Amino acid sequence: MKMKILIVGGGGREHSLIWAISQNPRCQEIFCAPGNAGINTIAKQVTLNIMKPAEVVAFSKKNCIDFVIIGPEAPLIVGLSDALKKEGILTFGPSKASSRLEASKSFTKEICNLGNIPTAASETFYTLEDAQNHLKGCNLPIVIKADGLAAGKGVVIAESNDTALDAVQTIFDGKFSTAKDPIVIEEFLEGEELSYFAVTDGKTLLPIGSAQDHKRAFDGDKGPNTGGMGAYSPAPLLTNELEEKIISKIIKPTLTVMTEKNLPFVGVLYAGLMIKNGNPKLIEYNVRFGDPECQVLMVRLGGQILDILLDCAEGKLDQSKINWANDSAISVVMASKGYPGEYNKGTAIRNIAIAEKIDGVEVFHAGTKDNNGEVVANGGRVLSITCREQTLELARKKVYKAISLIDWSDGFYRSDIGYRGLKQNNN
Repeated sequence: MKMKILIVGGGGREHSLIWAISQNPRCQEIFCAPGNAGINTIAKQVTLNIMKPAEVVAFSKKNCIDFVIIGPEAPLIVGLSDALKKEGILTFGPSKASSRLEASKSFTKEICNLGNIPTAASETFYTLEDAQNHLKGCNLPIVIKADGLAAGKGVVIAESNDTALDAVQTIFDGKFSTAKDPIVIEEFLEGEELSYFAVTDGKTLLPIGSAQDHKRAFDGDKGPNTGGMGAYSPAPLLTNELEEKIISKIIKPTLTVMTEKNLPFVGVLYAGLMIKNGNPKLIEYNVRFGDPECQVLMVRLGGQILDILLDCAEGKLDQSKINWANDSAISVVMASKGYPGEYNKGTAIRNIAIAEKIDGVEVFHAGTKDNNGEVVANGGRVLSITCREQTLELARKKVYKAISLIDWSDGFYRSDIGYRGLKQNNN
């Protein structure tokens, strides 16, 4: 059956999803709300407030949408998936209640305690005074997190007491989420980070890939945390033995506890993990594809991702199978100067089409818009230059060559994305 599909979101994640889904013969027409300057060349842009479920439902019914895929976390948290499913519209995305796995870090810690899931020791605080008093007895470095959604920026790794106190004050002031949210203070985990993705229809669990990302803004993992400055897949760190531990000790117990709490999880579960001596610990969960992790997964999966997401939404995931090629992908983010702090909008970006002429390279748009035919920056993270190749080394060379061709004076990027992967591959 040919399908009319609506993708909710307008970032690099959604651009890569649309790019992959459009390759599937079951896809007849793709709509995207709100879209961006890149998405709008391959999907029909829809002007909707994606934070108002009634608007999305009304559009979907009026336009006979067969399948809705929700990209970002924020619409999930306000119940968009629930509203669509209530009207009988086939939807990929977890419920509002089960999305608390991302919306509240303290809730996730509760789930970890109930499932005996390895994670960092932590405490949750609801007042500034209690948090400040707790810090007096903490070993450094210490990790301080806004409990709620913070666009990937509500985490501070404090290496001094002054930085820790300042972070606590900043979070309670509402800079990252809202001032009424509690904060989580947890031990600093040493090791190497790994992103692991699995989809589940509530009965069957299907792993859909691994990645490693770079959260710090600058080369050498320096500077403030961001939503992600680049990623590569697969993660060389992931062995069969490690994957078995991740599934048995972290993913499956989480799903079991959620079901026991009458919060069955259906959708994609993205586990951010810390690996040390071959053992995984959970850092946090996301209830949607990551960004820029999605970009590297999509160029590797291609059109088969639509079949997987459909099987998940229809409760038929036991029929799904992924055909992986023996390849690698990398994505490097070009961001506006000043990100993750204040940055300018409206600066022109040129030569994207020239960069995409390099074989295997795709430039996924995030914070862009069309200004009378010219692509201009309209956000913090603006482009994800992505390449799939036989080896990570070759993909990386092509990505950085493509970046060198893009003319954008107000942008910056890290020049060392993928360095860990190359190091592991050479060991």
